[in-house]
Amino acid sequence: MKHLAETWNIPVTTSIEGKSAFPEDHPLSLGSGGRANPRPVKHYLEAADVIFGIGCSFALTGFGVQMPKNKTIIHATLDPMDLNKDVAVQYGLIGDAKLTLAGLSSAMDGLDRSNAEARTQQFKHIAELKNAWLNEWMPKLTNNEAPINPYRVIWELNNMVDKAATVITHDAGSPRDQTTPFWESTSPLSYIGWGKTTQLGYGLGLAMGAKIAEPNKLCINVWGDAAIGFTGMDFETAVRERIPILSILFNNFSMAIEIPIMPVSQEKYGAIEISGHYADMAKAFGGYGERITDPNDIVAALQRGIEATKSGKPALLEFITDQEITISNE
Repeated sequence: MKHLAETWNIPVTTSIEGKSAFPEDHPLSLGSGGRANPRPVKHYLEAADVIFGIGCSFALTGFGVQMPKNKTIIHATLDPMDLNKDVAVQYGLIGDAKLTLAGLSSAMDGLDRSNAEARTQQFKHIAELKNAWLNEWMPKLTNNEAPINPYRVIWELNNMVDKAATVITHDAGSPRDQTTPFWESTSPLSYIGWGKTTQLGYGLGLAMGAKIAEPNKLCINVWGDAAIGFTGMDFETAVRERIPILSILFNNFSMAIEIPIMPVSQEKYGAIEISGHYADMAKAFGGYGERITDPNDIVAALQRGIEATKSGKPALLEFITDQEITISNE
């Protein structure tokens, strides 16, 4: 994919599931598209004459970017049942993604490159779109008020860890929508993206599995207080089986993503209210647990959590956050 994109100066985006397949610090990267996405993603999809999907399903879902109408679409997939399932395509390619890309690159050798050379200006355009978008989000990404804004935690984590030695996954709901646009994946298989029909709390098991597969890497799951209500007891599994993951919990005492759509049940029954001291739970299980309420403590707490994992302990950092529901969906 990288060879084809660089040879022909093609901007690249990925689905959430494909995030990390293309380095997001590359000048041709638009970032990953899901329910939330960086601004360049939709801008370039709307502006495109041709959209080439490789290894994706083009399935219609509220957790993915909708394909714009009236575009020429080329769909390369291993599963013929994906073709024209939800999105009409003009050209279908059936086969392994790696082999298909290699064959396509070979077939394009010797073609006129004038259009590709004209697209070198897109490097600057992508950077300008990305920088303008990030500047608009800086008040949240650098927010220094309490309760802590979850975007601040993601921003600090993104800027401090060694990406080549890290595997991260989000949970469903707000953690997914807050993490995917602002976490910059730079190496393959470093991001485990999901969040369509799988239950809340799934990311905990993914992080443990990643740590078993990559014991020398920092393996992180980012989840919320609703997700820990589903699978939180399995943090004890990480302790018992000596799987030292870093578990980052956003606790706003609410299923905040549901606030706009559940006003009646909330008023009558408190349906979206959640409570708990999950750092204490982690410590009771024998892991490292810390509750963070001051945004000035974010970086130091992250460093302490990482150090705990290096000593062989799973760590749960419980950040007390505001009920942030704004997402980047432009």
